[in-house]
Amino acid sequence: MVAVVVAAIGLAFSWFLGSQSQNLGGYSLVFICGVIAFGVNWLAFIPSAAAQSDKFYDTMGAVTYLSVTGIACLLSEQLDIRAIVIAAMVAIWALRLGSFLFMRIRREGGSDSRFEKIKVNPARFLVAWTLQAVWVTFTAAAALVAITASERVEIGIFFWLGAAIWVVGFAWEVIADRQKKEFKQDPSNKGDFINVGLWRWSRHPNYFGEITLWTGILVMTLPLLSGTAWLAVISPLFVTLLLTKVSGINLQNKQAEERWGDDPAYQEYRKNTPALIPMPPG
Repeated sequence: MVAVVVAAIGLAFSWFLGSQSQNLGGYSLVFICGVIAFGVNWLAFIPSAAAQSDKFYDTMGAVTYLSVTGIACLLSEQLDIRAIVIAAMVAIWALRLGSFLFMRIRREGGSDSRFEKIKVNPARFLVAWTLQAVWVTFTAAAALVAITASERVEIGIFFWLGAAIWVVGFAWEVIADRQKKEFKQDPSNKGDFINVGLWRWSRHPNYFGEITLWTGILVMTLPLLSGTAWLAVISPLFVTLLLTKVSGINLQNKQAEERWGDDPAYQEYRKNTPALIPMPPG
């Protein structure tokens, strides 16, 4: 029942979001992409539930982004520079994220603690996969509007400003992830918390990069928005909410307190380093 309600919310969102989208068979391309997002995750749920495994959950998130972006491009007519660039941005981000998560799973093995109790319950596990489809639909909202727009708008300041914001956010996320990977691979840092590189400026620089790059895509899309297509503004807002209040910073902080809560050095780092928005160390 919960999965049905969640799916209904996601599909209703994509229905209204596609008000300015091109149509196919009487349905907006944005809505069709929303249906595909759920289809991909529900298909992946079947073998995962049978094996009671979450091994490919995060990787399938990246696959879903690639699927809806690819379908949006294939079904849209007369893609312009804005649509092509934004589609490429989403694809580059998804390929980078998917490969990063896949290699981390191979390197570290094990399972995600988020799924320990729910992967043995098919109904609850289905909700998790359904939520992932909603995550993709909400996060990629602005990108899907731009790619499938029924009317194209000339390239202007919003395109270049948004592209610059995306580049900064993507680079920030990539650099932060690489720095953390290298830190953890150094035997001398075993058991320590990372406080070097971008992690001296923010306790979660990768999350800052994530929010920034989706904000950039929204800025690039702004000239196309009208009517209910303005729902696309939810993209960076949803990412921010997710990373700061749901599964991101809150979860990371809890784990960090469990590991280093009694470490004066960590408490000093936590006190003097912003949680999200980077600030040069004083």
